[in-house]
Amino acid sequence: MQTRKKYIFLTFLASWLLLFFFGGDQLRRFTFFPGRKAEAQRNWPRWTDQSLLKSFADPRELQGDGDPSLLSPRERRAARVSVYKSSRCRMETCFDFSRCQKHGFKVFTYPRGGDQPLSESYGKILSSIQRSRYYTPRPEEACLFILSIDTLDRDHLSGQYLHNVDEKIRGFPLWNGGRNHLIFNLYSGTWPNYTEDLGFDLGQAILAKASFYTQSFRPGFDISIPLFSKDHPQRGGEKGWLYQDSIPPKKKYLLVFKGKRYLTGIGSGTRNALHHIHNGKDIISLTTCKHGKDWEKHKDPRCDQDNVDYEKFDYQELLHNSTFCIVPRGRRLGSFRFLEALQAACIPVLLSDGWELPFAEVIDWGKAAVVGNERLLLQIPSIVRCIHPERILAFQQQTQFLWDAYFSSVDKIVHTTLEIIKDRLLPHRSRSRFLWNTLPGGLLALPDFSTHLGDFPFYYLQHGSSPSEKFTAFIRVVSPAGSPSQPILRLIQAVSGSQYCAQILVLWSCKEPPPPRGKWPQTTVPLTIIQGRGKLSDRFLPYAAIQTDAVLSLDEHSSLSTSEVDFAFGVWRSFPERIVGFLTRSHFWDPEQGRWGYTSRWTNELSIVLTAAAFYHRYYHSLFTEYLPAGLRELADSLAACEDILMNALVAAVTKLPPIKVTQHKQHKDTVPRQVGCEDGDVETSPAREWSPSAPRSPPAKVKGTSGAAGGQRLSPQQDCLSQLADWFGYMPLVSSQLRLDPVLFKDQVSVLRKKYPRLERP
Repeated sequence: MQTRKKYIFLTFLASWLLLFFFGGDQLRRFTFFPGRKAEAQRNWPRWTDQSLLKSFADPRELQGDGDPSLLSPRERRAARVSVYKSSRCRMETCFDFSRCQKHGFKVFTYPRGGDQPLSESYGKILSSIQRSRYYTPRPEEACLFILSIDTLDRDHLSGQYLHNVDEKIRGFPLWNGGRNHLIFNLYSGTWPNYTEDLGFDLGQAILAKASFYTQSFRPGFDISIPLFSKDHPQRGGEKGWLYQDSIPPKKKYLLVFKGKRYLTGIGSGTRNALHHIHNGKDIISLTTCKHGKDWEKHKDPRCDQDNVDYEKFDYQELLHNSTFCIVPRGRRLGSFRFLEALQAACIPVLLSDGWELPFAEVIDWGKAAVVGNERLLLQIPSIVRCIHPERILAFQQQTQFLWDAYFSSVDKIVHTTLEIIKDRLLPHRSRSRFLWNTLPGGLLALPDFSTHLGDFPFYYLQHGSSPSEKFTAFIRVVSPAGSPSQPILRLIQAVSGSQYCAQILVLWSCKEPPPPRGKWPQTTVPLTIIQGRGKLSDRFLPYAAIQTDAVLSLDEHSSLSTSEVDFAFGVWRSFPERIVGFLTRSHFWDPEQGRWGYTSRWTNELSIVLTAAAFYHRYYHSLFTEYLPAGLRELADSLAACEDILMNALVAAVTKLPPIKVTQHKQHKDTVPRQVGCEDGDVETSPAREWSPSAPRSPPAKVKGTSGAAGGQRLSPQQDCLSQLADWFGYMPLVSSQLRLDPVLFKDQVSVLRKKYPRLERP
C-alpha cells in the first residue's frame, strides 16, 4: 500500500513539473503573474547591446511602414476574402470547358457602348485581342469573353475610375457569374492601404492583374501580368539594349536605384532604407522626397540632401551603365521600372515580398532576375558581388529574350496571357517550361504542331540531334495542260535523281482535274498529286502528306540540277531553322518616300529567298497557317510575290536571322513566261515570277497614282506587301545578309575529280 502511494505521489509531482516546463509561457498570462505581464507586452526588439553595435538603420524603419493606420495582417486577410469571394476557383471548377470544344479557343470582346469611356491602355488591349488569330465576332463561338468596360484602374481616387461596374456587368446576358470571362487590371485599391479591392464582384472570372499579391492569387486560374504605362507600344516595341559590342558584361556601376522615397504609408519602409547601401562609387541609390502635394509637410532631415543628390545622375544613363537594377515595391508591389530594367539588360533585383511575378506560371525568373527579401536589404550588395561574370552574362541575355518575346508590346503581353489560358484547356498538348524559356519562346512554338522538342527546327543543337536525312519536293503547278509540260518533267527528273529525295508532291492549283497518272514520268520515289484551292498561300498549308522535316518548295518553271539540289540540302541540314535557296531579293528603306522598297537588283545585300526554289522546315507551314492572322494570309493571295515576302518575314521574326543563298548553275532563263490560269477566274495567279538573277533589275518605278500610297504615289505589290507586313509586326522583321555559301573548291583551278559537285561549274 505504501509503495502504491509513493508511485501516485511521484506521478503527480512529475505531471506538475511537466506542466510548468512546457506550459510556463501560457501560465505567465494568468492573473497570478502580474509582474511579468508588462514585460511580455514590451515592443520587440529591445536591443541589450545597442551601445556595442554600430547603428546602420533605425529599427523603426524595419518594423513598419511608418503609418499607424495600416491594416494588420488579419485585417488584410479579411479584406482579401471579401474581395475574392471565389478564392477557391480553379479551371476545373469555375471554367466551362464545353464552350471550347466545338469551335476551339475563340475569344469574343463585348461591343463597346457609345458613351462608355475607355483608357488608351485598355483600348490597346482590346485591339490586340481583335487582331489575334483567336478573335471571333460571334459570341456563340466564343470560349472566352472580354468585357468592354475598362477595369484597368480601380483606384477610386483616379479620374479613370468607373462607377457602378457591378450593375453594368450583371446586366450582360453572357456574364453568367463571370464564368469563362477574363478581366484585366493594372491598379487596385487606393490610399492609404492599397488593398486589392476592385470595387466589384469578380465572380468566377479569371483575373489578369498587375502587382498581384501571392495570397490573393489563385494558382492555375489567375494570371499575373506586368505593370505597363499608357505609352507602351501596341505592337513591335523597341529592341533590348544588349548588343554584341556591349560584352564583357561588367559595367561602370554594379547596382543602382533612382526613384521616389515615400515618407509615410505603405511601401515607405523599403524605400526609406535604400540609402544605407549607397556608397557613391559602384553602388548608386538615389531617392527624392519631392513628389505629392504635401511632401514638405512630412519631410525628414534627409530630404533636402537627397533631393540635391538625386539631380546629379540621369536615370537613363544609370540604366545603360549598370549591371543590376534595384526594383523595390512602390505603393503597390509592381512598378514600371521592372520592364525598364528588362529592356536595358540591367538585371532586376526584386525587393517586393509577396509579389507574384508576371507570367511566373511559365517563366523561370530565376534565370533573369535576383529575387531579394525586403528585410535583408543590407545583404544585397554582397549577394550581387558574388555572382560570376559568366552567370551575369547569362542573366542579361535572358532579360533580352524575355523582353523581346513577352513584354516589349501590349500585343505580346495580351497574347501571352491568352496562350497560357489556352494551354490550360489541353494540358497534354501544352508547352513545356523549356519552350517558354528558350528561343524563340512560347508564342512561336505551337503545341498543336508537336510537344516533342525534336520536331521543331530550333532545338537540334541543344539536344545534339539532326533533322531527317530526306526531303519532300513540293511543286506548285498552275498551267493548264492535258499532260505535264516539259519544264515540269525535267524538274521532276532532276529532283527525283537526288539521293536525299523521299517523295514528290505536286500541288495542282487548277479546278480542272490533273493529267492521269500514266502521263506523269516514272520516278524512283513516290509521286502524289494534291488538289489545291487555287490560292498562292496553298503552298504553305500544313499538308499531312509531308512526312520529312525538310521541304523543297518549287514552282513548275524552276530549273534545277540534281547537284544543285544535293548541295542546297546539305547546307540546309546545317541550318535547319533558316530558309536556304537560290534566288534572292532584298528590301530597303526609301528615305525620300518614307516607306519600304523592294528590289531584285544584284547587290551585296539579300533579305529574301524566293520560295520558287528553297529549302525550309515543314514547321513553318504550321506557323504560317496557325500563327499569322487571316488578314495577312489573304494579303499573300492578293499581291504578287507577297507569299515569298511573308514567309521570309515569318522565319526572320522567329530566328532573328537572314536566309542563306547558295550557289547555282548560271544557265537559267532571265524570266519565266507569264503563268496562265486554268480558266479565267479559276485561280489567283501572280505576274511572271522573276526566276534567275542573271540580269540586273531596277527597283520598282515610283509612279504617281492611286490613293492610299504614301505621298500620293502608287506602290508596287511588293512595296504594298512590305508596308502592311511592317505595320502588322510593328517593325520590319526581315534581316539582311551578305553571305553566299559555295561548295569547297568551287571555281578553284584544280581537277574536277577533287570536287564534290563538279557539274555546278560546267556550262
